[in-house]
Amino acid sequence: MIKREQIGDCTLYLGDCLEVLPKLGPESIDMVFTDPPYGHNNNNNNDLIHNREKALGKKCAPQEARPIPNDGPEANDLVQWAFGGFARLLKPGCCCCCCCCGGGPDPQFARWSLMLDGPLEFKQMVVWDKGPMGMGWHYRRSYETVLVGQKRGAACKWFDSTNTIENIIRPGYRGISKIIPTKDEHPTLKPVGLGAHFIGLHSQRLDTILDPFMGSGTTGVACVQLDRKFIGIEIEERYFDIACRRIEDAYKQPKLFKAEVRKPEPQALFGDKL
Repeated sequence: MIKREQIGDCTLYLGDCLEVLPKLGPESIDMVFTDPPYGHNNNNNNDLIHNREKALGKKCAPQEARPIPNDGPEANDLVQWAFGGFARLLKPGCCCCCCCCGGGPDPQFARWSLMLDGPLEFKQMVVWDKGPMGMGWHYRRSYETVLVGQKRGAACKWFDSTNTIENIIRPGYRGISKIIPTKDEHPTLKPVGLGAHFIGLHSQRLDTILDPFMGSGTTGVACVQLDRKFIGIEIEERYFDIACRRIEDAYKQPKLFKAEVRKPEPQALFGDKL
């Protein structure tokens, strides 16, 4: 059964996006920013420890399991279906920005890029440099990617006038920094500034932003800060409840991000230091 909560301009659904997305009207969405399950079972304690022990050749200390729904091989089919759904929901020229992995033995970023470039038009792969030291072993994963696709039929919706936006988000840019989630937080928690960066580039005030893999509501918090409408879908009740609280709290806080077109900043060209 689908549960719906309305908090300000944010509409939150507790349920499966497979059920909720088809109920949304065609060309009703101005942008998608989302962080789907990657399909690697990284937060399933048994799989994570088994892979680490195999690579290192020794026993590792146990860790608390925090599995994410659909985080196995089924994630690929789910994401491919979602890309098709986004093509129906987005208005022409509007964009989907989808968080993706940072390398590893599974070339997921390449596979998802090809999946995206079908129902939508692939535009760019943006690298989020999270800084050292990343997960894993051997080539440790110190970055993630964000895949950007746009709906065909109109020019890409782009609301930056500085001509300084790169396809790399460097450490500390606009306060975006890596998060190491606590045991009480969503295991793949992203910084609010990451979503705000893309939302500010591809949408305007009062546009409607969709996140069908809402987690604990980070995209919704960014939308509140930027005066956007938000539709979020989350399948796990505990994270849905956290999302509701975070979005309620966001409405009580002063705005952290500018809702207008950005002015040129030196660090956009030269990184963190001049």
